[in-house]
Amino acid sequence: MNFTLRSWTNNDLASLVKHANNFAIAKNMTNKFPHPYTEENGKAFIEFAIENANRMFCIDINGSACGGIGLHPEADIHCKNAELGYWLGEPFWGKGIITKAIIQTLDHGFKTFDINRIFARPFGTNLASQKVLEKSGFKLEAKFEKTLFKNGEYIDELIYAFRRNT
Repeated sequence: MNFTLRSWTNNDLASLVKHANNFAIAKNMTNKFPHPYTEENGKAFIEFAIENANRMFCIDINGSACGGIGLHPEADIHCKNAELGYWLGEPFWGKGIITKAIIQTLDHGFKTFDINRIFARPFGTNLASQKVLEKSGFKLEAKFEKTLFKNGEYIDELIYAFRRNT
């Protein structure tokens, strides 16, 4: 399935809310990605994404915002690192879109930022995200048992990373 990565716009609000308002997505995200996902949440996100357009992208499928992917460069002693975050609307799962979007974002990140490592922190319960990261060339660097508290339970935090010289 074809997709493009592009900047977010205010016109993406309805599609963003339609796809983001899904517990199956929110359960694998930090609490900054709420459920239910409201228009107010969408407006705040789009405003933030527009301000950070060089690192946050809309996953556009057939002219519609169906997911998002972005890099969050770190500071201080972690300044050579950026965290990768992503999500995709459930109707588009299992079609190879996120793997391709991650690879494009890796390329963009290393060309745009003075970093040597891009990392992601999937939940231990999110097997699909772990598989996607591994397909994209990420290596598991760490597992922290029962570190995260989400939806009333403790879950494992995994750290996957891709290094510039991998």
